[in-house]
Amino acid sequence: MVPAPLFGRRIPMQRLLQIGLCSAASATLFLAAVVATQDAAADGDTRSLSFFHTHRRDSATITFRRNGRYDEQALAQLNWYLRDWRTDEPAKMDPRLFDVLWEVYQESGSREPINIISAYRSPQTNAMLRNRSSGVSEHSQHMLGKAMDIRLPDVETGRLRAIAMKLQYGGVGYYASSEFVHVDTGNVRAWPRMTQDQLARLFPNGKTLHLPTNGRPLPGYEEAKAEILPRNAALAAQATSGGSLGSIMTALFKRKEPPPAPVETQTSDPAISASPPGVPATALALVPVPPQRPKDLIAVASVEPPMPPRPERPIVTAALTTPSRSIEPILGVNRTAAVKALFDPRTAFLDLGFSPELKSELTTTSFTGPAVKPLPVKSPAPVRQASAALNTGS
Repeated sequence: MVPAPLFGRRIPMQRLLQIGLCSAASATLFLAAVVATQDAAADGDTRSLSFFHTHRRDSATITFRRNGRYDEQALAQLNWYLRDWRTDEPAKMDPRLFDVLWEVYQESGSREPINIISAYRSPQTNAMLRNRSSGVSEHSQHMLGKAMDIRLPDVETGRLRAIAMKLQYGGVGYYASSEFVHVDTGNVRAWPRMTQDQLARLFPNGKTLHLPTNGRPLPGYEEAKAEILPRNAALAAQATSGGSLGSIMTALFKRKEPPPAPVETQTSDPAISASPPGVPATALALVPVPPQRPKDLIAVASVEPPMPPRPERPIVTAALTTPSRSIEPILGVNRTAAVKALFDPRTAFLDLGFSPELKSELTTTSFTGPAVKPLPVKSPAPVRQASAALNTGS
């Protein structure tokens, strides 16, 4: 039987069988990795990490796993402890990073707390460090909460690097002069790269995703892809779901619900139902039309509501006594009429604010001006001389 051509090219039956077997093997390894991540939950695995921050000079021991599941309160404590020490800005750290550090620590046999050189790094701090050194990545994993620079005082830095690389959980950076190792949960890679012989001694079976300096993968590169990639995907799903098998399967194979179909609204308005010139009606049918307002509401909204009636105020009228004799108006300057008007009893109801009393001193009841006592009024010199002459009898 000759297989059907695929994209215009015939594929041999043997090649199709190899592809099918590789796919089946990858799926089996993936499910095995998912089940393996549940062993910790089944065995009641509890994991703790002890840290010493080299910049803040403080220590902490936090149990981030209890009975195989992440402790949310402990993760919140780690988010704060691993904050940017320059700006005190926290971030959500990747829980997988703590599992990687735990396995590195167990493999190393260290008895000292993990020394933290750098954990979360804010974009401002990363930009500042990038201006100082070309070795700082513009899109560093530190800004995503997926990386830490660590040191174990009782473990040689080169050995710490080899342990982290053999786990193949993410990236590993080696800084021999500063005596620390960068560990992250990104893609499997390492810098600086080892030579072909160094990498072959670290992976005698050749099953590694790490590439040597010459860029030629080791013989077991394809086999490592089939094993390591599904395992890391299962760990990522476990960190997202919190650790349960059902949550892992849901996170990996969840289906997005299709969006609800738009509700068709029929209208008899020709201005809306008619299609513009040059646009087919089928294209307008795909565009969701906003629901129309009822016509009675439109009619009511178009009519301006009547103004509410104003409450009637009672009109108060004052009874005024009609004078028996009218007052003649004064036109121009008529001193005689003005004097007579001042002493007319009919103007007694007018309050002119006049008081015949002389106020020699300030009082709090009548004074409304500034709180400054006025100066005494001095009479002119001729008046004083005349007064003195009268007193002396001259």
